[in-house]
Amino acid sequence: MTLMKRCIAGLAGLTLSLGVLAAPIEISGIKLDDPVEVRGTKLQLNGAGVRYKAVFKVYVAGLYLGKKASTPEEVLAMPGPKRFSITMLRDIDSNELGKLFTRGVEDNAPKGEMSKLVPGLIRMGQIFSDQKKLLTGESILIEWVPGTGTVITAKGKQQGEPFKEVEFFNALMRIWLGPQPADWKLKDALLGKPA
Repeated sequence: MTLMKRCIAGLAGLTLSLGVLAAPIEISGIKLDDPVEVRGTKLQLNGAGVRYKAVFKVYVAGLYLGKKASTPEEVLAMPGPKRFSITMLRDIDSNELGKLFTRGVEDNAPKGEMSKLVPGLIRMGQIFSDQKKLLTGESILIEWVPGTGTVITAKGKQQGEPFKEVEFFNALMRIWLGPQPADWKLKDALLGKPA
């Protein structure tokens, strides 16, 4: 085999393996890209899974970070951009989802932090209220962007001004990663633990 043929074969193999690495994963019919880019920074899918309410599938969630993390503490302490994606698996009243998120924050926030989180939770409640309904296949992104804050995007559109405090982003992440998560199996999946 000539050097040229070996180089071409090597490049073809590299391209194929990179293509496999960049292939989206699919969970309950929802494709999650891996990696994604947030404000010029490439993030990898740390873990993803389905949120169940009783026996019903509600949404697929994915956690994207700059590098792999296996504990909530690592996720919260990690510098740089982060993304949490939610894609609906059923139609839901978005006001109800907002109330569940607020409850999740209340259940998992450290005692001294709750009073500081109330203004952000009121604003977030308004964002969900404005959406009316989230339909099957529609998405919400919660992104931490250093220097900007927590950016919430619903149905492809940024919702209001960013929430400046990192404590607010961390409070939202504790809904799924805190001591009383919304769904224990989902928490493990987001932290990359095998089912």
